[in-house]
Amino acid sequence: MTESGYSIENYDPTTMALASGRDLRVSFKKTVNVCRAIKGMRLEAAKEFLRGVAQEKIPVAFIKYRKKVGHKRSLGGVSGAAGRYPVLSAKAVLKVLENAENNASKKGLDTSRLVVYHAAAQKAGFIPRVYPRAFGRIDIKHRVLTHVEIGLKQIEE
Repeated sequence: MTESGYSIENYDPTTMALASGRDLRVSFKKTVNVCRAIKGMRLEAAKEFLRGVAQEKIPVAFIKYRKKVGHKRSLGGVSGAAGRYPVLSAKAVLKVLENAENNASKKGLDTSRLVVYHAAAQKAGFIPRVYPRAFGRIDIKHRVLTHVEIGLKQIEE
């Protein structure tokens, strides 16, 4: 079994809390955009945002991996306002975010002053699957797994 670390820099254990989800069965490309959308938000705002995405009420702006993605009016109509509702990715990131919140409260940090300081998604391994083709042939498809990292930081007010 391999050791998994965090990609966060300048980690201060007295004011920060981390959580990670490993080998999640969600789309890597959609999870990258979800993580980019919540980075810098307050904890409660990020949780409400992810709940809205999971209910398909709030779209996520697709900054990266946006080829053939339709535009959404609620993104403001700015140039390149492509967006989608990545429900599975939002639910997976919400679970990791709540885990980070629990880690922060266990450390004794004030959860009302937490900000999403670090949110990242990386490609993990893959699951090979057999895909039948015509004339008795088969192909191998790979289901890419995703690692998600969330770091919360307590800010001064």
